[in-house]
Amino acid sequence: MDKKLGLTALTALVLSSMLGAGVFSLPQNMAAVASPAALLIGWLITGMGILLLSLALLLLTRLKPELDGGIYSYARAGFGELVGFCSAWGYWLCAVIANVSYLVIVFSALSFFTDSPGQVVFGDGNTWQAVLGASVLLWMIHWLVLRGVQTAASINLIATLGKLLPLGLFVLLASAVFNADRFAVDFSGLTLGKPLWEQVKNTMLITLWVFIGVEGAVVVSGRARNKQDVGRATLLAVIAALIVYLLVTLLSLGVVPRAELAEMRNPSMAGLMTRLIGGWGDVVIAVGLIISVCGAWLSWTIMAAEVPFIAARQGAFPRSLSKQNRRGSPSASLWLTNGSIQLCLILIWLTHADYNSLLTIASEMILLPYFLVGAYLLQLSLKLKKPAVTLVALGACAYGIWLLYASGPLHLLLSVVLYAPGLLLFLFARRGGRAQQSLSRVESAAIALLMAAACPALWLLLK
Repeated sequence: MDKKLGLTALTALVLSSMLGAGVFSLPQNMAAVASPAALLIGWLITGMGILLLSLALLLLTRLKPELDGGIYSYARAGFGELVGFCSAWGYWLCAVIANVSYLVIVFSALSFFTDSPGQVVFGDGNTWQAVLGASVLLWMIHWLVLRGVQTAASINLIATLGKLLPLGLFVLLASAVFNADRFAVDFSGLTLGKPLWEQVKNTMLITLWVFIGVEGAVVVSGRARNKQDVGRATLLAVIAALIVYLLVTLLSLGVVPRAELAEMRNPSMAGLMTRLIGGWGDVVIAVGLIISVCGAWLSWTIMAAEVPFIAARQGAFPRSLSKQNRRGSPSASLWLTNGSIQLCLILIWLTHADYNSLLTIASEMILLPYFLVGAYLLQLSLKLKKPAVTLVALGACAYGIWLLYASGPLHLLLSVVLYAPGLLLFLFARRGGRAQQSLSRVESAAIALLMAAACPALWLLLK
């Protein structure tokens, strides 16, 4: 039987799932879309929003300790079976795509050692060699998680400590050479040709991407030794990650001018480290990135398998996904998750999609689940008449609405297309599930509307 997870393991799980590939590409990602002024505003909004979201998760673990599975369970308890399923489906898709992106960036980092101007082996992580190597890694991690969540979480703790070393070294070196005049060049981003507020909006999916994983302890709350540790782990990890992201983003602009940083190849921290310590810089960061991503990937594999497992136990996903092996690992859900990742890897090779494309898709799919966390807390707080809780809930909801607005209409169309296939799975699970429950009129209308919107949305995206 699997042992329970303590505060340290839970905090490492959340921190590792956030500090993955994103932090190593963050300097270029942010510099490409925003000026220093916009970055400061963007991080202020994101910092406040993500802290409110983590506080909402903390409060929900205290108010509803019986709800295991976090994001899915909260959406289902507050808004019914269909909304709960959509939350679980969106979160699971986000987790699958996040894992694919980690594999892509690992082999993109390895290309620093294997590729030359005349020979491309791993390229941007989307060559056939990269896909083959990623597939081998995928099934190695699959085997590890099958040995039990506690075993995987213990290894993840070591990986979390390992990834903090190169990040700490980068922060120290960048602080030493930081140039305030260089940071202030084109402070408001006139060369970008976009208004300041548009620049701030463009940072939102990127800043959200690096915080995806904040719900990690809540997702595996059913495996926590002490339910009180779930909320504590979430808050501790968010504060630590926010400090790291602020330092990495802002210090980078004092090392290299924004326009030059925007043109750097990802992982851009490797190029910055080369500026700081010479030829060994990209090696240090590439090794750190590989350790970091493997840890984050392990966290996301655990979380990605946990959500369908819990949803299947409650009838939203097919019952067959609720099976566990003798070590307590959600084996059936894990096979579905990693099989889907393998399919995505093949599609990456065929379409030559890159890390940034995957970042956008994964960030978009998490928007609804995150909004529903705040919405459920708001629903509870109004019933319990707790003004302080209501303020946190309103703040978390406002952040969720802001993210939906900032993502733009094109990305919302993409989410409609990706949610539609999940509805077929929901209908299948309901038909073969418990009590043969019939759909309510509202649920039937919502499904019909989403299905009808999917075809024109797909057409517009392709166009």
